Amino acid sequence: MLLQQLVNGLTLGSVYALIALGYTMVYGIIGLINFAHGEIYMLGAYMGIVTFSLLTALHLTSPDSGVTLLLMMIVAILFCGAYGVTIERLAYRPLRTAPRLSPLISALGVSIFLQNFVMLAQGPRDKGFPELFIQGGIDLPGGRISAIQLFIMATSVLMMFALHLLVRRTKIGKAMRATAQDQQMASLVGIDVNQVISVTFLIGSALAAVAGVMVGMYYGLINFYIGYMAGIKAFTAAVLGGIGSIPGAMIGGVLLGLIESLGAGYISSEYKDVFAFAILVLVLIFRPSGLLGEDSSKRV
Repeated sequence: MLLQQLVNGLTLGSVYALIALGYTMVYGIIGLINFAHGEIYMLGAYMGIVTFSLLTALHLTSPDSGVTLLLMMIVAILFCGAYGVTIERLAYRPLRTAPRLSPLISALGVSIFLQNFVMLAQGPRDKGFPELFIQGGIDLPGGRISAIQLFIMATSVLMMFALHLLVRRTKIGKAMRATAQDQQMASLVGIDVNQVISVTFLIGSALAAVAGVMVGMYYGLINFYIGYMAGIKAFTAAVLGGIGSIPGAMIGGVLLGLIESLGAGYISSEYKDVFAFAILVLVLIFRPSGLLGEDSSKRV
């Protein structure tokens, strides 16, 4: 029982970590909580279904082929990445020098707009996600790791590792870190700050898109509202790990998934969402900077 709950928690935590990375990257660069990020994740799930339906209708690939899953993820990444960049350009960039409340209200407005846009375009009812080729699993003493769980955890780890290499080893990663430290100084040494911010939104949206497709595969049902709750929990994970810290978002997502899974398994599944919000309150009270975040009062 414990092993199974741990497997479930790691699977869920991997998804939270991918979404949380978008929150923490944007906050680290421009100090904004992008509350529309959860809706990008939701759009990724819907684009997975739309792509699958088109491929099946046109008989371009077999439903149980790995190529189908790859194409679903590629289309979701491209679509959501474009959406993320567009949102930054239209809703956030004009308000970059405005009072901090203005971009926050803009973010909430974008979130509500995307929810209602998808509801009108796809309908308010739940949509069934196709069963793809991932079947089977590994039986363990006291639990089982399904193939889809292995796929989700492996994909999440690979994408987080790739992000770490991107930020630490590439030119754009160095530009992102410089912009996060001091935008004005970064622009003075020749860094295109607007381009760096757009790339940050693009990367965060791409990670959320992949998370959306994988969650749709895992649960089998999606709706226009899934982005709200997932976004709140991923934000909690980012705060838990330390908002603005990429390793913190990874750790926070995994910890939150484990806490939620163990709480649902041993306390009550009806209150599983309460655990995330309880963690958020406790972190804000006792360690506002999170596990790996900096204490803002100590910054120069």
